[in-house]
Formats: sequence, structure tokens, C-alpha cells
Amino acid sequence: MMLIAGVDEVGRGPLAGAVVAAAVILDPNRPIAGLNDSKKLTAKRREQLAFEIREKALAWSLGRAEVEEIDAINILQATFLAMQRALEGLAVQPDLVKIDGNRCPPSAYKMEAIVGGDATVAEISAASIIAKVARDAELVALDAVYPQYGFAKHKGYGTAVHLAALREFGATPIHRRSFAPIRDILAAVVST
Repeated sequence: MMLIAGVDEVGRGPLAGAVVAAAVILDPNRPIAGLNDSKKLTAKRREQLAFEIREKALAWSLGRAEVEEIDAINILQATFLAMQRALEGLAVQPDLVKIDGNRCPPSAYKMEAIVGGDATVAEISAASIIAKVARDAELVALDAVYPQYGFAKHKGYGTAVHLAALREFGATPIHRRSFAPIRDILAAVVST
């Protein structure tokens, strides 16, 4: 039996928080109904599926790259780092790794990039779901630390509410200083 690991990340676009990747090897004898791109599922359904994935998968792992790493090496390289860390955390070694997207991180594994894979490849869908559930939970927790920013609602993305809070309160340690909106706001603060 060929073991396939699906890998996906969540959090490339936000202005705050880590980028989180997941790697999942599903058990063909324990199918999971309803897997799909995490963005196409309700939060409640994602939570239910994440629980089921963690229960039934042969192996799963999360990897992350922190804000400091994103700012130091850029978001693409940080995404690859999070993916590598997720793969390193697997208790079972896959024969093939399928990545959502058009590029694969450097790795010793045999890899295949699949654009839209989070909606078409069960293993990638599963990775998409557990990565999103994990990252969303982190941003909800950060909302309690920085309540004026609204992280529980927008999960760090550059919404009008988030940008207005940044202009009013400035950047926090969890904001990505290498991202243009944060850079611009920090530059405006310095110049005033």
C-alpha cells in the first residue's frame, strides 16, 4: 500500500500570526466523509472533521513558522519551513507527498504539487482542515491578549477593521513587519 501524505498551509496572507502547515496520512480502511477545502466548510463542520481526522488518520502533524521567521526569510520560504516541519513530525513516513499549490518545498520525499488540491485530494483536504482549525484557535486565543484588534473575527487578515485598529493602536509583536500594510503603518508612526 502506497502511503500518501497531504500537506497544506494556512495563514500565508494574514498580517499577523504564524503560518501553520499540516501533514496528514489517511487510513484507507477508515474513510472520512465530507473532506473538502477548509475554506468551503463552516467553522463547526471544520471542527467536527478535524476531530475525526485526528482520530482516524494513520499519522498527522502540524508545523509552523513564527512571525520572526516570516519577516526574516519571507512568507514563501516560511511556508516551506512550516511544511517541512509538519512532514518531520509525522510518526509514519509517506511514500509520496502531495502539496496544495504550484511549488514544493525542498525535501528528500517524492513530491507532487497540485493546484486546487485542497478541494480534490482527500489527504490535502484533511491537512487543510486541521491546519485551519489549529491556526484559527491560536488567533482566537490571541484575541484575548490583544482584544482591540478583533483577531477572533478576521484571524489576522487585512480587513478594514484590522487596518483601522493598526492605525489607532500600532503593531503588536505578532504582526508581520515585512508585510507592506504593517511597514507602512510603522513608517507613518516614525515620521510623525
